[in-house]
Amino acid sequence: MATLTIRLPDDKHARLKQLAEYRQISMNKLMEELSTVALAQFDAELRFRTRAARGSAETGLQLLDQLDADSDG
Repeated sequence: MATLTIRLPDDKHARLKQLAEYRQISMNKLMEELSTVALAQFDAELRFRTRAARGSAETGLQLLDQLDADSDG
């Protein structure tokens, strides 16, 4: 397991510490959870961009139109 040292403004550190206390977890666990969320968002965006690059704009717009029609019904 790696160790990471980060620099944060004092006010941001205090707010993160409050959040960790509110969730009843350590700052280490909070940073692990926040990094997991950030990586999941990055992975989802990367998958989306990869699929978008392989697809066609016309097909994508047709799918969106179909989703809109399905949600209206």
